[in-house]
Amino acid sequence: MKHFFSIIGGMGTIATESYVRLINHRVKIARDQDYLNYILVNDAQVPDRTAYIKDHSKPNFFYDLKDDVEGQDKLGTDFLVMPCNTAHYFYDDLAALTDKPFLHMIRIAVHNFIDNYPDEKKIGLIATEGSIYDHLYADEIQKVGRTVELGGPEIQPMVNELIYSDIKEKGIVDHDLYHKILKTMHDKYGCNVILLGCTELSLAQEKAPDHPYNVIDPQSIIADVSIEVALKIRHGMDPEEACKKYMYKYKIPNQY
Repeated sequence: MKHFFSIIGGMGTIATESYVRLINHRVKIARDQDYLNYILVNDAQVPDRTAYIKDHSKPNFFYDLKDDVEGQDKLGTDFLVMPCNTAHYFYDDLAALTDKPFLHMIRIAVHNFIDNYPDEKKIGLIATEGSIYDHLYADEIQKVGRTVELGGPEIQPMVNELIYSDIKEKGIVDHDLYHKILKTMHDKYGCNVILLGCTELSLAQEKAPDHPYNVIDPQSIIADVSIEVALKIRHGMDPEEACKKYMYKYKIPNQY
């Protein structure tokens, strides 16, 4: 296959399916050959990300992702994307395994926020406990001079229920619960913009977009970026040049 990108997915599978559906539906097509070339690595056996981040005695998810990235590198992928926010805990370690561009969903989403809401000094964040525990989004948001609002103690249990009990376990989106979370973040905690820091929350946004709140949806954003970059490469641009404006400064890698 000539000119393809690689999706490191399966975290979770339904959320990855949402990302793939977005890129397939949003790319402009008139024939089969207009769709994008990609390889989906749906590695459903990757250990729980939040469990390891909060307790390093739990199975380390780095090594499964390492195998996935190295495998795609050997196949000659043009660039990689990983539609799982919490898995970006090991982003820098994974990016170091390949000389191919590796899009960073979190950083791209944060820059989208400051580009589209330049006057907003605060953003609400709803995410997995792992992402919040390790400040995956908070650190990136603070780097661009904004503050993070996590809400009060009632928020995370609702978010956990939506992510794990509803979407991951049952494969359903509770529209009312999702809207209640957004409403609480907006009305009670003054968040004019709310960032969806988990791809299951992005799925909730895809399925229940009928609300009045401003959201930053990293999965939707990275889907659009993936299309843009893939089409530039298809039309002759070098992959590194095509990805250049989305490649932001790396952090010091985590230890694994």
